[in-house]
Amino acid sequence: MPEGHTIHRLANRYRELFAGQRVAVDSPQGRFDGGAALLDGSVLVGTEAVGKHLLLEFERERWLHVHLGLYGKFADGELPRPAPVGELRLRITSDSHWLELRGPTACEVFSPADVKLLRERLGPDPLRVDADPARAFERLRRSPTPVASLLLNQEIVAGTGLIFVTEALYRAGISPFTPGRDVPPSAWPGIWADMCALMAAAVLVGRIDTVRVEHTPEAMGRAPRVDRHGGEVYVYRRTAQPCLVCGTPVSQGELGGRNIYWCGGCQ
Repeated sequence: MPEGHTIHRLANRYRELFAGQRVAVDSPQGRFDGGAALLDGSVLVGTEAVGKHLLLEFERERWLHVHLGLYGKFADGELPRPAPVGELRLRITSDSHWLELRGPTACEVFSPADVKLLRERLGPDPLRVDADPARAFERLRRSPTPVASLLLNQEIVAGTGLIFVTEALYRAGISPFTPGRDVPPSAWPGIWADMCALMAAAVLVGRIDTVRVEHTPEAMGRAPRVDRHGGEVYVYRRTAQPCLVCGTPVSQGELGGRNIYWCGGCQ
């Protein structure tokens, strides 16, 4: 599932391509025919991301809500648009560009009330200027649940995924298994600021890099990391490899049905 920085990148791109334009909306697959009919011929006013949720605002107070989930994918390009192929849930077309959506977990038309409920249900998003980190810590500090599980809970912090959570906790020197209530209040501002900075950098470059300058391949004289997820990281998917800081082999375990990674020396 894409982490929040990917959804913010999509929101930025589709704002540039479609905002302020009257667009055609259809559903070649047919599963979104009713929603497409409500949006077809409308002006796309703007876009925004809230965690892992993409919102496209149309005139007449209608919003397109998309959650990609595990299998959803967007594609876009300049006209002429390609002929529909396969299970194409949604297509948006302007005078110059097209957008296609396949396989999302959610693709639905929201009212302003629905958008309000979504925002209230989700935790603060480190990539949004309106985020309130104190709201997240209030949930964290009362819970015996491991801090990594709490930070992956989208109702506590929105947009974070396993890479950002694993790496932010490493950089803070906190074990992912530490109960939320045992995270020192003095540590939370730094963890939050780190997640904000790491995610903002990922929005700009389109990949997740979490190592500090002194631990890059160039600085350390080591080979770049080779992994389908890309990016230079400290512990994520580096099982049994030496920690870039202390040399301790990186550990891997399970937490809430997910693989989790940490350094026993640094955390």
